[in-house]
Amino acid sequence: MLDDPVQDNRPRLLIMGLRSGKSSIQKVVFHKMPANETLFLESTNKVVKENITSFIDFQVWDFPGQIDYFDPSYDSNVIFGEYGALIFVIDAQVMTRAFDVNNNLIFEVFIHKVDALSDEYKIDTQREIQQRTTDELGDLGLENVPISFYLTSIYDHSIFEAFSKVIQKLIPQLPTLENLLNILCANSGIEKAFLFDVNSKIYIATDSSPVDMQSYEICSDMIDVIIDISEIYGRTNNSYRGEVYNEDHSQVNTNGTTNNSNGNYGAITETANDVESLIKLSNEMILCLRGVNRFLALVCLLRSDNFEMHGLIDYNFQCFKQAISDVFELKRRGTERLRHERMRLMNDENVGG
Repeated sequence: MLDDPVQDNRPRLLIMGLRSGKSSIQKVVFHKMPANETLFLESTNKVVKENITSFIDFQVWDFPGQIDYFDPSYDSNVIFGEYGALIFVIDAQVMTRAFDVNNNLIFEVFIHKVDALSDEYKIDTQREIQQRTTDELGDLGLENVPISFYLTSIYDHSIFEAFSKVIQKLIPQLPTLENLLNILCANSGIEKAFLFDVNSKIYIATDSSPVDMQSYEICSDMIDVIIDISEIYGRTNNSYRGEVYNEDHSQVNTNGTTNNSNGNYGAITETANDVESLIKLSNEMILCLRGVNRFLALVCLLRSDNFEMHGLIDYNFQCFKQAISDVFELKRRGTERLRHERMRLMNDENVGG
C-alpha cells in the first residue's frame, strides 16, 4: 500500500513500465552515474520516491515492473492524482486507468535502448508503436489523450533531450523564459541559447529557433568540461563529483538528502552563479557559458565577429540574469502562499474534527 505523500506543490514524475532500464535512466540523468555502471544496478522491487531540488522542485517515483496497478491495495488517487507526468514503457490499460483518475496528466512514452538500432529501424519502430498505442487507446474510447513518444538511450544525449521536453511541460514560467532568451539572442547576436539545469544537464528552456541536435550536444558537453576542470583547478572543498560532506562526514546528495553510502553522483553547483567560460571552436563560433544561479547556467553559441560586442553582451546577460531571478522569486512567493494556505486548511479540518 502506498502511503499518502506530504501534500505540497511539487510536480511528480511517475516512471513506470516493464523491465526496461527505468532505474538506469534515473541514475544517469539525476545522479550523473556513468552509463556503463548501470549494468550493475539491481532490479527495482519496491516503489522508490525521491525529491529532486533544483530550479523546479519535483518528485520522481520509480515503480517496479511487476506492480499490478489494478490491485485494490494501491490507491489510484494517491498514485495518479497529483499534477505531473507519467513516463511509461507501454501498457495502454494502465494509461487508461491513470487518465480516468486524472485527465490532466501528461503521458510520455520512452522507446528505450534504441542505441543498437539503425536510424531507419528506429523510425519504423517509433511509427509502429505510436500507431498501435493510438489504435488501442481509440478502441478504449480515449482519442484525445496527450501523449508524446521519444527514442532514448543512456549512451547518448537522447535521454537528456527527452527529459528536457518532459520537464519543460511542467514549468509554468516556460513562455516567459523563452521570451527572455529570444530578447537576449536578438540584442546580443547569439545564434542559439540554452538555459541548463547544471545538476542534470536538462535544458529547461531555449530560444524559439529550431534545436539542432549537434548544437545541443556541444552545449551540453561544455557543462561537463567546466565541471571537470573546476574539480582540478577550482576552489578547494571536501567534494568530488557532487559528493559534499558535512562536518560529521555524512554525505549530502544533490537533492538535499543525507546518507552514508557511496555511489551517488551529481554536479557541483555551489558556485555555479560565478562561472564564466569561453571556448573558440574550429568553425570560428564561440561557445559561451555563464552561471545564472546555483542551479542554472546559460550556454550559447555566437559568431566570433559578434563577440566583439562583448561589453554589450555582458550588460545584456546581467539584465537577463536579474530577470530570471525575478521570475523565480515570484514562483517562490507563490509556492509559499500555497503551502501556507494548505497548512491553514489542514489546521481548520483538524479543529473541526
